[in-house]
Amino acid sequence: MRYLLILFVVIFFTACKTSNIFVQPRAEQKSDVELLDSVFRYNPDYQYVIRKDDKINISVWEQDDFSVGSIYGIYNSNEVYGKWLMVDPKGNIEVPKLGTMHVLGMTEIELKTRLKEAFATWLVNPIVDIKVLNKVITVMGEVRTPQMLKVDKDRNTLLEMIARCEGFVFYADLRYIKVLRQIGEDVIVANINITKSGDYLSKNIQLHPGDIVIVPSKKYKEFDKRISTIIPFTTTISAAAILMGLF
Repeated sequence: MRYLLILFVVIFFTACKTSNIFVQPRAEQKSDVELLDSVFRYNPDYQYVIRKDDKINISVWEQDDFSVGSIYGIYNSNEVYGKWLMVDPKGNIEVPKLGTMHVLGMTEIELKTRLKEAFATWLVNPIVDIKVLNKVITVMGEVRTPQMLKVDKDRNTLLEMIARCEGFVFYADLRYIKVLRQIGEDVIVANINITKSGDYLSKNIQLHPGDIVIVPSKKYKEFDKRISTIIPFTTTISAAAILMGLF
């Protein structure tokens, strides 16, 4: 009878073990780590590339007819006044004087150069500037002011964004901070332990516009302690909602 009871307990706990839908098969772990290294490695040359649904303004000095939400105008460009062009599902915007322009995947510098060349048909040495209005990094969880942080520059750091959220709260678990980054249809998740000594760049990693940072509580359910994982066919927003639901 005692052996049957022991067997029942073993079977019960085995059956009730929570499955981890994010863990890849063991054979794939090496490639996951390599992918993490390539995705989150510090890149001094990183530049943001234009995406679908981005909001862009165009500023041409003293040329309102060529501009959309110009920073040179009386009213500064912002989303309140709707002074922007949205990148449509095909990756296009409608530019004054030029018409449809495909901008998906271009950097801001590349788009600026292309506009200057195109406007040169009408203007001599046009002064052109462009800005993507919706570049944000989202910080969620155990920080003093969780929020979506607007960023103008492309290269930011984890601790810089935490500082803009007024720092961690007491219950933050600094061993399992997660950074979510969208790569195509997949979301890559990095697990950052900022309490670990050494290798500063692997802790205070470079963040890009669109990244989501999740700072868990010390008492959250530790569903994954591996350094990285891949959540396929989703978005950073939906992936963040899943992860927050597990804390």
